[in-house]
Formats: sequence, C-alpha cells, structure tokens
Amino acid sequence: MLSRLLKEHQGKQTERKEAQEKRRKDAIAAATTLTEALVDHLNVGVAQAYVNQRKLDHEVKTLQTQAAQFAKQTTQWISLVENFNQALKVSAVAKYFLNKHIKPLVWYK
Repeated sequence: MLSRLLKEHQGKQTERKEAQEKRRKDAIAAATTLTEALVDHLNVGVAQAYVNQRKLDHEVKTLQTQAAQFAKQTTQWISLVENFNQALKVSAVAKYFLNKHIKPLVWYK
C-alpha cells in the first residue's frame, strides 16, 4: 500500500513536471512569436519612415529649385518693370518738353 501511494505520488509529480515544462515551452514559443511580430511591425514602420524621408528629401530639392527659379524670375520682372517705369518717365518728360517748347513753335508757323 505504501509503495502504491509512493508510485502514485511520483506519477502525479512527473505529470505535473511534464505539464509545467509544456506550459514553459508554450510560453517561450508565444513570447518568441510576439517578439517576432513586434519586430516585423516595427520594421514595417521604419521602412515606411525611410520611404517617406526619401520622398520628403526629393520634394525639398524640387521646392528649392523652384524657389530659386522663382527668385530669379522675380528679379527679372522687377528689373523689367523698373526699366519700363524709367522709359515712361523719359516719355513723360519728352512729351512735356514737346508740349511746352515745340508745339508752340509749330503753331506759330
């Protein structure tokens, strides 16, 4: 009877150890799966951030080029308007001079 109780006890203890070992292995496998999933998810985010950064860099270069072209064109426009304004002033002075000094002479002929 005592030997039977001892064998039952040892059998139950072995079963508990095996169940505990199985739970430990399952927990390790689940933790590994979770870690891999988190790393994969993080890698996707990092890859997307890298792609976005490359797109932003390209857009920045494009914008810088366009801004430089716009600044150059604006400078040309300002120069053109200033030249036109100067020409208008010269034209106005010439018209004034003609009206004040030359027209009266033409009427007197």
